[in-house]
Amino acid sequence: MPINYLRGLTSLQRTETSNRRLGCALAFVAGAANAGGFIAIGQYTSHMSGIVSSVADNAVLGRTALVFQAFGAVLAFAGGAATSAILINWGRQRCFQSVYAIPLVIEALVLLFFGLLGPDLLRHEFVYLPLTVALLCYVMGLQNAMITKISKAEIRTTHVTGLITDIGIELGRALYWNGDMLATDARFVRANRPKVILLTSLLLMFVAGGFFGAATFERLGFLATVPIAFVLLLCAFVPLLDDIAVIGKQRKD
Repeated sequence: MPINYLRGLTSLQRTETSNRRLGCALAFVAGAANAGGFIAIGQYTSHMSGIVSSVADNAVLGRTALVFQAFGAVLAFAGGAATSAILINWGRQRCFQSVYAIPLVIEALVLLFFGLLGPDLLRHEFVYLPLTVALLCYVMGLQNAMITKISKAEIRTTHVTGLITDIGIELGRALYWNGDMLATDARFVRANRPKVILLTSLLLMFVAGGFFGAATFERLGFLATVPIAFVLLLCAFVPLLDDIAVIGKQRKD
């Protein structure tokens, strides 16, 4: 894969094409982590709607431990988003090329940590389940905040509710009958085809990632996080090396 292609994925200079490519890669990662995480702990961690709803359900049923676990998951997701914002703003102030790459490196390291320690934690279920949920929610928040900032809130990768809603809106526009109205009329309703292509691509990559995550976790167990982390590092390492080279040159001068 060409170096310039990899550099463009997370470089400071953004284009719609680079945002689309990165969004698809991260949607694949989110789908894989979400599906693999479900096999590991029996719970999806990429979206907060279900987790927040479970707070009320478990509170009514008297499952206090699960209520606190859900609160922990929400805080972990928010903490991941906050971490991403801090890292990006810190990098921007220093004019780093790896502004958007650093959160992905952190995400990859957390996933590797989960993959390497998962078998040991599994012996301690009381610790394993809440910690695993928190770690996966943290990386989802980290990733979602990064792609939200990088795309100016046009792309989401960790949940598909918004994607399917927007696809439905564009489908409604495509099916709308304009009657005798001219296409040049400002009121003429038409679908945004580039947007539909982007949304559909993100949805398909999330699904593909889900298949990949489920299949690899079934075969490799916790080591399934290694190829997922590799994808993240592949997206991030070129701008990171660019900054390391610049810093090294400045120290020599």
